[in-house]
Amino acid sequence: MVPAGVILYPKPPGLTSHDVVARVRRRLREASGGERVKVGHAGTLDPFATGLLLVLVGRATRAQRFLMALPKRYRVVARLGWRSDTGDRDGRLEHTGHTPDRVELPTGDILQRPPAFSAVRVGGERAYARARRGETVEPPPRPVSVYDWSLLRREGDRVELEVECSAGTYVRTLVSDLGDAYCEELERTAIGPFDLEDADPERIVPVARALAFLPERVLERQDAERAGHGVAVGDGDGAEARADHVRLTHEGALVAIAEPRGDELKPVVVFAP
Repeated sequence: MVPAGVILYPKPPGLTSHDVVARVRRRLREASGGERVKVGHAGTLDPFATGLLLVLVGRATRAQRFLMALPKRYRVVARLGWRSDTGDRDGRLEHTGHTPDRVELPTGDILQRPPAFSAVRVGGERAYARARRGETVEPPPRPVSVYDWSLLRREGDRVELEVECSAGTYVRTLVSDLGDAYCEELERTAIGPFDLEDADPERIVPVARALAFLPERVLERQDAERAGHGVAVGDGDGAEARADHVRLTHEGALVAIAEPRGDELKPVVVFAP
């Protein structure tokens, strides 16, 4: 039986996130003698982009939204004095020669409009599908956060940056907003507590360990049985009530993820009865 968990996958260029999921699903199915395994991912990477992709296996797919919400860190190479209709090297490129004297990214909470060539839905359809038909697409702006950034180097018309940002932030847009610039290289180096240096496409991190970034409430057997059936349990000393979500565990096993409701913790995702 294939264990439930998270694979820290180092995505190469040229593959979509869906390609990676299909590749992992096929490998696990062959290794298990034909067992059908549910596989997903927690956060898309564009085909040209590389770096860390969290691939979810089995019951870990139930935790997708908690993993997708984690902050991200990227290494990006921006090419200045050029424009791309997609914001990256795969688009139609135009040389303008206009380069900014200073490279400055915004920090803090900002409103950002996703690129026309993105997977966000506009009018019930993916924005990129409409953009590819030649339609003018303007996805509505949405709040994101840029926690920090640093300039690693600048050589000629290229600058290398490191960016730490919230989930949902489009680094391509941050680069385009520099002026005449596009994203030539993009590598995701971290997702929350997960680091690209620890990536191993052959290793499955157990789901209980993968979710260890959430605060924990240890349950006695009776409460564990109740939580395993979706029944709310007491919040203990109340410390967990200050968190958005809490791991409920019993004897080291993950029972459920719960959210505080009054003086109780209500399971919203159950892993074990």
